[in-house]
Amino acid sequence: MSQQQVKILVLRFSSIGDIVLTSPVLRNLKKSLKEVELHYLTKTAFADLLLHNPNVDKLWSFNKDISEVLPSLLSEKFDYVVDLHKNLRTLRLKKKLKVKSFSFDKLNVDKFLLTKLKINRMPSVHIVDRYLACVQELGVSNDREGLDYFTNPESEINFLETAKQLPDKYTVVVMGAAHFTKVPTIQKYREILKAVNKPFVLIGGDKDFEKAKEIAQNLNVSTLNYCGKTTLDTSALIIKHAELVITPDTGMMHVASAYKVPVVSLWGNTVPEFGMTPYYGKYKVPFLLAEVKKLSCRPCSKIGYESCPKKHFKCTEELDVSQIQTWVTETSVSLL
Repeated sequence: MSQQQVKILVLRFSSIGDIVLTSPVLRNLKKSLKEVELHYLTKTAFADLLLHNPNVDKLWSFNKDISEVLPSLLSEKFDYVVDLHKNLRTLRLKKKLKVKSFSFDKLNVDKFLLTKLKINRMPSVHIVDRYLACVQELGVSNDREGLDYFTNPESEINFLETAKQLPDKYTVVVMGAAHFTKVPTIQKYREILKAVNKPFVLIGGDKDFEKAKEIAQNLNVSTLNYCGKTTLDTSALIIKHAELVITPDTGMMHVASAYKVPVVSLWGNTVPEFGMTPYYGKYKVPFLLAEVKKLSCRPCSKIGYESCPKKHFKCTEELDVSQIQTWVTETSVSLL
């Protein structure tokens, strides 16, 4: 594609992990199109994730509906729209903007077949590569530098005080997720932590504090409960300086990947085949996908539920703790 000034609007409305996963598209658009002005539209609740991204020239956000910003967007006269959300709202917006758009393949039919009929036709392609594939026509390629996460510089200054309270080496354990069926039970978390047996820092929201407190009881190692006590940026920086992160399929898993931190990824009702595993690009960072394979009811959803539809929650209750323990031991030795 010829090098000329172009103005592009990128769409991804939510959530933490999904937005972090779009970061290679932003970076590679900037690298490939030297004269590009890059705009990004998201929900206001997630705007802070992009506020300090140097690849975003202008950030747009809305609270409830895109009509809040539509007149201003129309006045920008974009050359292209890159739709990394692809739903009815983005379709409506693209029709209003009346410019050429590029959309990634959500593979909804394949996901339906896998969740409802257990027929796996999902391609072995990470969602990051599906995102990047939709902008190939613009001459964009994958630099394989992985994900990006940019914090507020003030958060990094404030983190210096938090860092004084942390052990020299520690493992972060992510307590929460958007859906119950993605997260192990208190008992299963305790089994995993006892097996790993390293200094732990537990992170999550306010609602995770009591759960984390119960998990931390009577462990034989230092365990700090930071649930509900930190901002998103501070949690991210705690992850950045960790030796290891143990996490469900959540946004913080992708934050850990952005910082090239090894991950034990705990899978419940969702599956790695959806294409959202830890993504490190060209970097050889070790990670473990801990899951209960060949469970007839799994995956039961592409997102998650508030309770197990089968009432047994075998997808996390039967996670192999010994596998996790062995992997962590062997990985810790290899990192020395």
